Amino acid sequence: MVASARVHGGDVAIAFGVDLADGRRVFVKTHRQPPPGFFTTEATGLAGLGEAFAVDVPRVLAVADGSPAFLALEWIERGEANPSTEVDFGRRLADLHRAGAPCFGREDRRTTGSRALPNEPADTWAEFYARNRLLPLAKLASDTETLPSPSLAQLERLADRLEELGGTREPPARLHGDLWGGNRVVGLGGRSWLIDPAAHGGHREFDLAMMDLFGGFGDDCFAAYNEEFPLTDGWYQRISLHQIAPLVVHAVKFGGGYVPAAMAAIDQYG
Repeated sequence: MVASARVHGGDVAIAFGVDLADGRRVFVKTHRQPPPGFFTTEATGLAGLGEAFAVDVPRVLAVADGSPAFLALEWIERGEANPSTEVDFGRRLADLHRAGAPCFGREDRRTTGSRALPNEPADTWAEFYARNRLLPLAKLASDTETLPSPSLAQLERLADRLEELGGTREPPARLHGDLWGGNRVVGLGGRSWLIDPAAHGGHREFDLAMMDLFGGFGDDCFAAYNEEFPLTDGWYQRISLHQIAPLVVHAVKFGGGYVPAAMAAIDQYG
């Protein structure tokens, strides 16, 4: 190593841009007290996304969960979006989802996200979303006194109704799992790169719901996606259903306006 500089962003790990003696620059993340499997889970997720040959992800150069725990990735030079950036990303995301996943959840059963949500394999989306998202989040929100009792009861009832609310059954899609604007980096030539995945097999509408919730993606992106891999009827009316999980996570983590937003999303399905 010749030099390093702190890179800002993220709310868990500490990141650096590191210049190596051979002239390369790499991106390195570390963590003082990482949860078990923290960086190898992220590395596995990046590799799984890359195996679809659809979206661009940084190459994993080295990873360790020991002491020190770290993840070294290919450096992505930032650029500017161009007129084709959104359309290109929409099509690539459609290709990623269409590549599929072995199951809903993860075969290795590794948890993802800052609240270590489970990813136990499931045969259907309804089973996955109930067992691995809504019910664990209801318990977490109860333990932290984040949501009032009526909302918690609604959330638990909703877990039993997903089969009727989830639309047409689809096979598991290969998801990024945390697809907000900050996890899409626009590089040189307007090329989109995905970072910081919470990768798992799930319903493809979940990634789109995350994109809609936090913004950062243009209308052309959604239109190109739908043209490439048409969504089923009523998908936009189901966005709030998929947004419940990230909204409850954010309510637990940050409180504030996320609490009434989570309650409103849950209330739609009374």
